[in-house]
Amino acid sequence: MRVMSCLGAAALTAAALALAPPARAQASRFDGNWSVEVVTEKGACDRAYRYAVIVQNGRARYGGPENFNVNGQVQPNGSVSASISRGQDRADVSGRLSGHTGRGTWSTSGGRVCSGFWNAEKRG
Repeated sequence: MRVMSCLGAAALTAAALALAPPARAQASRFDGNWSVEVVTEKGACDRAYRYAVIVQNGRARYGGPENFNVNGQVQPNGSVSASISRGQDRADVSGRLSGHTGRGTWSTSGGRVCSGFWNAEKRG
């Protein structure tokens, strides 16, 4: 089983951009549709993915058909810290959003161990 296929690479990248709720649900400047590219630099995970992530009221969800558990947040300064899991596989995501773009790193734990970087672009 490919860890990155299962995790949607941190959809990571979740995520990727896996932004969890702020203290109370309210519109966030990061709300919208994001396209997240996830690239593996180390490990035997697939080389690259691109995922849709939808952020609404400061919460993020994967925009595809798979089921991922997303837990994380974005700070007012754009700092992203999150985790994405599915079964025993987990990816930890960190990075920063700024305006309509973002960049950061990810690494897996659980099954196959991999790591890399992610880039995000706001699409709407």
